[in-house]
Amino acid sequence: MLELTMATVAEADAGATAGMLMADAPSEPGAALRVGRDRSVCRLAPPEDWLFVSRVHLEFQCGPDGGWQVSWLRGSQPEPASEVRLILGGHQPPQPLPYGGTARLPHGGSGELVIQDRSAPRSVNVGFYHEG
Repeated sequence: MLELTMATVAEADAGATAGMLMADAPSEPGAALRVGRDRSVCRLAPPEDWLFVSRVHLEFQCGPDGGWQVSWLRGSQPEPASEVRLILGGHQPPQPLPYGGTARLPHGGSGELVIQDRSAPRSVNVGFYHEG
């Protein structure tokens, strides 16, 4: 099972969590969870006017072995309006997730992906917990 939580944070809300959302999916091959503005295909969606988040921004996919990976899907623009950082556990420094890149999530691990707007002090924080 992969569990996701999403919080949207703007400078005015610093220190407060606005709009906490949750989603989960069983660790079955082919299972997927998406984060982005397109509510028709994404289980977790930030405010529609947060254009630094693509229509489908992040995709979590379960592989044949029951392991999960996350991909930052390329959007319609050649350069993204945001940055994505992956934070695993808390023992390692944040790692940038490249635009169009993929990272494997640890079995039985937790962490966070931070989608940071490049033009304003706001972010979408997506926490994950992968039951091992």
